[in-house]
Amino acid sequence: MKSRKRAIGPRLRIFLAPDFAIGPGKAEILQGIRETGSIAAAGRRMGMSYKRAWNLVDAMNQHFRAPVVEAAKGGKAGGGAVLTELGEEVLASYQRMVSLAMEAIEPDLEKLMKELGDRSE
Repeated sequence: MKSRKRAIGPRLRIFLAPDFAIGPGKAEILQGIRETGSIAAAGRRMGMSYKRAWNLVDAMNQHFRAPVVEAAKGGKAGGGAVLTELGEEVLASYQRMVSLAMEAIEPDLEKLMKELGDRSE
């Protein structure tokens, strides 16, 4: 797996059912598919296998009322994947929730960050 620096702020995980949540990983795979047109490429950007990326997509497609990603099988013409209208809505809603959470915690986050010692860098 790639070593990535973690962003400062909330890592929001929203449980939509007892066995299903959308969080940073699923949001990032949706964003990657939107930008690359490929489940495999989106997964590679995240440092994960195609199987793991596909499992995230499949879980979302199974839990929502309609698919969030439509994929075409590979071959001579190549495969590809696109977010459906619902997929775009899911990603936008999640990103809005993260933004609202950040707004809510920002004053306290800034206070806490001022209290960090040199070891936190």
